[in-house]
Amino acid sequence: MENLSEIFDLEYFFHLSPDWLCVAGFDGYFKKINPAVSRTLGYTDSELFAKPIDSFVYPEDRSITASKRESIKKNNPLYNFENRYVTKSGEIVWLSWTSMPVKSQQLVFAIAKNITDKKKLEEFSRTSLLSARNSEILKGGDLTRIDLLKPISELSIADQLWLYELETLVRKYIGKVDLGIVLLSSEMGLSERQLHRRIKNTTGVTPNNYIRRIRLQMSMEAINSGKYRTVAEISYVAGFETPAYFRKLFKEFYGRDVAELLQ
Repeated sequence: MENLSEIFDLEYFFHLSPDWLCVAGFDGYFKKINPAVSRTLGYTDSELFAKPIDSFVYPEDRSITASKRESIKKNNPLYNFENRYVTKSGEIVWLSWTSMPVKSQQLVFAIAKNITDKKKLEEFSRTSLLSARNSEILKGGDLTRIDLLKPISELSIADQLWLYELETLVRKYIGKVDLGIVLLSSEMGLSERQLHRRIKNTTGVTPNNYIRRIRLQMSMEAINSGKYRTVAEISYVAGFETPAYFRKLFKEFYGRDVAELLQ
């Protein structure tokens, strides 16, 4: 029988795999990683080996991750566990883990799939203006004055991911009352003309219209949070120039006076 190494070079497979392939010690440190790990996180191998694995885990996920690690050390395999890591540049990466312990060697062999795009699509579907039917969003509103958005079902996955990045950016700068296409085009790496065309083709509305809708959506989120009690507070949080203008737009969009929802 032929030697397995002659049929297939496992080390070659280890280096080419797009998934994370890791060997970790029961002491909480990486012992061996494939290039996908350092490529995703932006750290060198030396940097990744020098610190506990937990130092790269998203802070809010460290407790549950530590709990799962203790379970693995008791010889319990781990399947489909999802957690977040933070890259060197500060971006969040979602991973789905399958981990197998080798107790005799105090090691864990693990494979992790990068599911960040899947999580982005789930978040976009949950929070985007496009995810709800226009008739429900605008219930009672003046539909003769408001252009309807394209439904999310008509968008490609690439367009959904692109809009997720755009909406994330708009939310990041939502406090700027002068937020507009100039800033967004610079951040998105497109000319103003290219950005205007893509937003219009993807959503069916102009960039300013789309930004205004996100502001209004955020105003409703602020109301539902219960943290704010006045129209002025909600207006400020959502980035509108004046409470009066915000109140007018809110009534047109949602068909209700914002003050009624704050009582």
